Amino acid sequence: MNSNNFTSKFWLVTIMILAAAFTRLIPHPPNFTAVGAIALFGGAYFSEKKIAFIVPMIAMLITDLMIGLHNGMLSVYLSFILIVGIGIVLSQTIKFINVIAASLLASVLFFVLTNFQMWIQSPLYAKNISGLIACYVAAIPFFHYTVLGDLFFVGALFGLFAAIQVKYSQLVKIKI
Repeated sequence: MNSNNFTSKFWLVTIMILAAAFTRLIPHPPNFTAVGAIALFGGAYFSEKKIAFIVPMIAMLITDLMIGLHNGMLSVYLSFILIVGIGIVLSQTIKFINVIAASLLASVLFFVLTNFQMWIQSPLYAKNISGLIACYVAAIPFFHYTVLGDLFFVGALFGLFAAIQVKYSQLVKIKI
């Protein structure tokens, strides 16, 4: 990527992702964070696919270093990578209903992957189908926070970006 590709749109999207990532540092209900939203947003608005993965991953890593590393990071980062992919697909047609659907898909993906890793790692659950089901059932009370957090932060990021594009329409034409 050459230096001409570092446009005002690139910096706007990058700053929005970093700002959203830092909301992880303020008190919040469990899983009510911008994690899924920054991955989805990065995938949707960075046309340079490598950057679509790198910027959100760096934002997550910075906040994880501040919060503390944990044994569930593998599934969190894997879900994060897959959600960026969902954002890349979403970038083809960014419409309200598609953004909502992508946000809900991201929430389900995060729930399935992170709780699967919990089942594998935790001695609390038998390593059979009953244990897996018990793990997912135990996680249900936290799922609504994931869904609400994703919807809230996706709405904030995509909504703010759309409002900025209306005000500064030249951003729409710039590929990053």
